Amino acid sequence: MNPGVIGAGVMGLGIVRSLLRGGFVTHVRDVDPAREALAHASGARIAGAPAELGAHADVIFIVVLDAAQIDDVLEGPGGLMPVLGPGKTVLVNSTIAPGDTERFAARVCSTGASFVDAPISGGPARAEAGTMSMMLAAPDAVLAAVDPMLRAVSDKRFVIGTRAGDAARAKLVNNLMAGIHLIAGAEAMALAMRLGLDPRQMSELIRVSSGQSWMFDDRMPRALAGDFEPRAQAHVLTKDLTLANAAAADAGVELPLGAVARDLLRATCDAGWRNEDDAAALKYYARRFGVHMPG
Repeated sequence: MNPGVIGAGVMGLGIVRSLLRGGFVTHVRDVDPAREALAHASGARIAGAPAELGAHADVIFIVVLDAAQIDDVLEGPGGLMPVLGPGKTVLVNSTIAPGDTERFAARVCSTGASFVDAPISGGPARAEAGTMSMMLAAPDAVLAAVDPMLRAVSDKRFVIGTRAGDAARAKLVNNLMAGIHLIAGAEAMALAMRLGLDPRQMSELIRVSSGQSWMFDDRMPRALAGDFEPRAQAHVLTKDLTLANAAAADAGVELPLGAVARDLLRATCDAGWRNEDDAAALKYYARRFGVHMPG
């Protein structure tokens, strides 16, 4: 079987390279010619539209931003739907609402194709290395058929169940914690600066003490070094926390911390940093606390 990847952004390009490294002839489609050029330079074959990619690929990874973009991939101009059918499998790797995942699964499966709810986590470096985590929901036989490709792109695979939408739910729970941890780290570091402490020393201290978290370890050292090159743009995590809060509301509960983290990330975006790395939350806090970022 040959894979195809629609969306060669910071995560999608890593998936492409992991598949190529695994020996798979990989087809790629992205709306940005520059991203396609990077994929082509890595050895991928470029398709002119999703339908063209789907004609050549048996297993199709969709790694785009949101549900609106997936709608376009499936049924926009040159969309996938006309070329789907028995023998094809679509994996949605995007972080989207569980209801949207269920809707896409129904549409894909109506053609006779298979569907895998397969959100991903870990950042671009781990996507590139094939060590990202992947949450999976699909029938066992479907997962078994694509297992070689899953192993090529992820060494941490969690089968949540067989029902489409459950992996999407798991991803929102994970990203809820990620957003809260990010905001907590930014707030703590801004407080350290307001108290006159050395932020770099505090970062080192926290990373080996009880305040440590994966998000702190990944984001704060880069932020303190002035590196806001986006690995995950601020507006993306804002979108994810908005989805998590909506999922909670659908379940009849509120997320006190989740709502605050969402609002603070929105404020970071509104301050002009929506396209920077989400570690820009530290810049928002520094401005709010009246302290200067380290030079």
